[in-house]
Order: sequence, then structure tokens, then C-alpha cells
Amino acid sequence: MKVPNQIRTYCPRCRRHTVHKVVLYKAGKRRTLAEGERRFAAKKKGYGSKRAAEQKRFAKITKKQVLKLICNECGYILHKEGIRLKKVEIVEVRR
Repeated sequence: MKVPNQIRTYCPRCRRHTVHKVVLYKAGKRRTLAEGERRFAAKKKGYGSKRAAEQKRFAKITKKQVLKLICNECGYILHKEGIRLKKVEIVEVRR
């Protein structure tokens, strides 16, 4: 799916419609000292067998892609809810 690199949409901070820059959301690096990460590492630790059963088949063939919208006026970032797409292409719009 082709997505324009600029979208005019509502900005909650500006309280009006402004132009937003569109970027594909990418999850940040996990913090190894976070409580959940430490708990996961402790469960994983040990000798021999795996912590959980290995998945035989994967049902989904697509990932939910989330668009990150950045307001050009105030820099406020909002995420557009993820939609299932095989491929996302951010295209430059000429006006």
C-alpha cells in the first residue's frame, strides 16, 4: 500500500488540522534492566529444554503496520492504529 509522506489531519495539541509528516513506527531497543526483561531472562535461564513450546505454524502472513504522524507545527507525535499490510511504501506527494 502506498502512503503519502505528508497527511493533513487533526493535532490534539494545536487543536486544529495541520500537516503531519508520516513515518513507519519502529519499536525501540528493549531495556535489559527493566523488571519484565529481568523476569523473562530468569525464566529463560537454565540447562536443557526450552522455556516454552516452539510454534509449529504461524497463522498470520502480515504484520500490523503502525504509522507515526509528526505535526509540522508543534512536533507532537501520534500513532495511527495498525492495519494489516504486506508492504508499506511511503511515497513523496508533489503539490
